[in-house]
Amino acid sequence: MFNRQSEAMVDGTRFRLRRFVPVVALILLFSAANSYADNRVMGEVQFEGASRVERDSGVWIDGQYLGYLKELRGDKKVMLLPGEHEINVRQAGLEDFVRKIVVEPGRKQTVHVAMQKSVGWQTPSATATLKLTVQPNRAAVFLDEWYVGHVGEFGGKFHSLLIAAGKHRIKIELPGYRTFETEVNLLAGQKSEVKTELVKGSIEQNDAMIKQSARQAASNPR
Repeated sequence: MFNRQSEAMVDGTRFRLRRFVPVVALILLFSAANSYADNRVMGEVQFEGASRVERDSGVWIDGQYLGYLKELRGDKKVMLLPGEHEINVRQAGLEDFVRKIVVEPGRKQTVHVAMQKSVGWQTPSATATLKLTVQPNRAAVFLDEWYVGHVGEFGGKFHSLLIAAGKHRIKIELPGYRTFETEVNLLAGQKSEVKTELVKGSIEQNDAMIKQSARQAASNPR
């Protein structure tokens, strides 16, 4: 305990600390001040999608999957260190949106995302339907190493994943969780469901896996 008065500045507001303030209270106040200082050093990047398709697309920055575009706000807002960064926005059937940006400390910028249909993309004639019931539902979904969306897009009654009949490898990934992989082999017109809950695991390990998946997809011709 402290038995004297002192002051602390947090987010521009001056606080007078009364006698016998617990040490933990001081730690919390100074932690908030440090967070404020960090925000002044880093720059914020916001995203705006031209349509619902872009807003449901996956966002990678410097090879790291962050989430789908429309969720990257509020407590999931993107704060980056100053310097040059590469943004990739991906969605099945569309050309990747690639943009390099320069982040300045304490500055906010908005990236407007508009995507075009991929040349040569064709919907398979014989299809099967796969429903994904997975938590967390913001995880990235890869079909045969191709990013096709996030789980939340394919879990509703009318929003399942339409895939070509035959054998496929499904991979579901999210930083901070263990990668889930399974194989399906469906007939034309067949309906199936993948149901699981991701297990928390090594952030570093899963970050590396997601980056590797992104590199593999980029290196494979469409």
